[in-house]
Amino acid sequence: MISRRNFLAASAVFPTLSYLSWTSAFAATPKNVLVVAMQLDNMTSLDPHEGFESVGAEICGNMYHKLVAPNLEDPDKVDPQIAESWTASEDGKTFTFKIRKGLKFSSGAPVTAEDCAFSLQRAVKLNKSPAFIITQFGFNADNAETAITAPDADTVVLKTENPTALGLLLYCLSANVGAIIEKKAALDHAEGDDLGNAWLRQNSAGSGEFMLKIWRASDSVVLLKNPNGDYKGNIERIIMRHIVDPSSQLLMLKQGDVDIARNLLTEQLKGLEGDDSIKLMQKSTASIMLMSLNQAVEKLQNPKVWEAFKWAVGYHAMQKNIVPMTYVVHQAIVPEGLPGAYNENPFEQDLEKAKALLAEAGYPDGFEIEIDHYSAPPYPDIAQAIQADLGKIGIKVTLLAAENRQVLTKMRARKHQVALSSWGTDYFDPNSNVDVFCINHDNSDDATTRPFCWRSHFQDDKIAKMAEDARDEPDPETRIKKYVELQKYYMNNSPFVVMMQSSVVAAMRPNVEGVRLGTLPDSHSYAGTSKA
Repeated sequence: MISRRNFLAASAVFPTLSYLSWTSAFAATPKNVLVVAMQLDNMTSLDPHEGFESVGAEICGNMYHKLVAPNLEDPDKVDPQIAESWTASEDGKTFTFKIRKGLKFSSGAPVTAEDCAFSLQRAVKLNKSPAFIITQFGFNADNAETAITAPDADTVVLKTENPTALGLLLYCLSANVGAIIEKKAALDHAEGDDLGNAWLRQNSAGSGEFMLKIWRASDSVVLLKNPNGDYKGNIERIIMRHIVDPSSQLLMLKQGDVDIARNLLTEQLKGLEGDDSIKLMQKSTASIMLMSLNQAVEKLQNPKVWEAFKWAVGYHAMQKNIVPMTYVVHQAIVPEGLPGAYNENPFEQDLEKAKALLAEAGYPDGFEIEIDHYSAPPYPDIAQAIQADLGKIGIKVTLLAAENRQVLTKMRARKHQVALSSWGTDYFDPNSNVDVFCINHDNSDDATTRPFCWRSHFQDDKIAKMAEDARDEPDPETRIKKYVELQKYYMNNSPFVVMMQSSVVAAMRPNVEGVRLGTLPDSHSYAGTSKA
C-alpha cells in the first residue's frame, strides 16, 4: 500500500506519476500541495511576452515579477516590485528606475538591470500580441536597444518618443508583457533569432514565487515553489487541473479532491451560500457586458434612440435574477477596480421615459431590430431579458445567437445592427478601454486602426479629444479626474449600453488561506497562500 509520504517522494522523482492520478485515494489533498480545478483550454503560450489569454496571464503573473505591480487595495496606486524607485524627467520623455537588490531568478542568478532592459527590449522585438502595450510609447525593433538601456547594474532608463504620463507608463509596465525574464536562460535556449520564445512557451525563467514544472495542454499545469523566491508559505506545489464541467468541479471540491474550484456558475454558487464547509471569494474583474448600436443603421443614429435603449433595460433585475453571483451592475466603460473608474450607475429602467425618447426621435411606434449575441451562458438569458424590455417600448427584437468568434467576426466586419458582447481590459490603466471606445480618427471601412468604436461606425471628435487629454495629462490626480468626467459624458453621449461587469469567484476549502483575486487575470495571486 502506498503511503502519502511515499507517494510525495515518488512524485518528486517521477513527475508524470503526479498527484493528478491519485486524488480519489486520499480524499483530502496534502498540506503542501494546492490543487485547483479550472478551465485551462484557452492558453497558447506561457511566454509572458507572447501569451495574451486570461489563464496564461494568471499563471505568468505567479512566475514573473515586473518593475512595478498594481496595488490590489488602491487601484490609483502602483507598488514597487523589481524597481524600488523611479523618476521622470521634466519633459516627460525619460524615465529612470532603480532596481531592488537581493532578488533572484529561480535559477539562483541575481536579477539585474541588464535583465530588465533585455526583457523589455525582447517584448518589443518579438512584437507578439501584447507588445502594443509597450510599443505605444514609440519603441520598435530598430530603437529598442538605444531607447531601453541599463547604464549600470542597478539602473534602467526608458526614453519614450513623446511626452508620456508617468501613470500610464507605470500601469503598462505592470502588465505581463513587462515581465522580467533571465537574459541568460532565454538566450541559452534561443532557436535562431527567437530570443528563447519556443522554449519559454513551456518553461519559465522568472523571479516570481513559483516556477513552471510542466504544462500539458487542456490537461494540467504544475507549478513548483521557486526555491530562490520570496514565497514564505507551506505550498510546495500547485496543481491546476483542467476540469471543464462546473458541476464536476463542485463535486471534486466537496469531496476534498481539489482545494479550489474556479469556474462555478451561479446555479452551483447559490447552493453554497450558508455552507460552512466551503469559502467563497468574489472579485469584480475588468470585463464589461454591453450592447453596441451600429451607427450605419439609420434608425440607430439618433442620440434619443441611444437614450431610449439605456432607460429601457432592467439592469438590476437581470443581475439579480440571472447572474447574481457572477456579474454586478456597471454602466461606465472603465471597469470598477481600475484606476479612474466611475462607479455610479445613473440608468434605471424607466419605460415611460424610454417611450418618450423614442417618440422624440421619430419612432412613436418603435421599430424592428436584430441583436447578435454569444450563444454561451449567460448571454442567451440576458438577450431574452433585453428582448422583453425593449418590446415594452415598441422595439421588436429578433435574436441571433452564435459562437463568440462568429459574433466578433460580424462586428469586425461592421455588419451587425445591435450586438450584445463583452470587452476585456488589456492592461491596468483607464486608457486601455478609453482608447478603443473613444478614439477613432479614421471611420472608413479600410482604416488602418480599427478600435472597438470603429466596429459600430462611431466617431466623435469631442470624445476623442477628451480621451487624448486624459491620456496625456502629466498630473496623476488631474488625469484621474479627467477620466471620470469623460466617462460621465460618454455614457450619455454614445451608442454603447454598458450594463454589467463580470466577477470571478473562487470556491475554496476552509483550510486554504491567502489566495488573492485581482481585477485583471495577471493579478490573481497565490503568493500569500497557505494551507492549514
